Amino acid sequence: MIQFIVSILLFFVIFFGLAFILNMLLRRTWLLAVIYPFIVLIIVDDISTVEYFTSPGESFAQAFSRLTNITAADITILLAGFIGTIVSGFVIRLLRRSGYQMF
Repeated sequence: MIQFIVSILLFFVIFFGLAFILNMLLRRTWLLAVIYPFIVLIIVDDISTVEYFTSPGESFAQAFSRLTNITAADITILLAGFIGTIVSGFVIRLLRRSGYQMF
């Protein structure tokens, strides 16, 4: 149970930080929130990225099959990462409205 809570917090903080830094550097508020489903696909599947280009039909079918087989705990942890990217977008918008131009 402790590992589950720590994993949720870890994914939230990691993806909040990544999204925050990416938003500062590229000035694209919701970029990581859009990219996040692809990151989840990379985390969940055990398929080489090259295989998506060499045999896309089989690779995507296998990846979506593995996505449907993840547990509720995994979904919760991955959802915490997505919420971290969303919160980061709102924080960046708030900082920009408050006058911080580097954000």
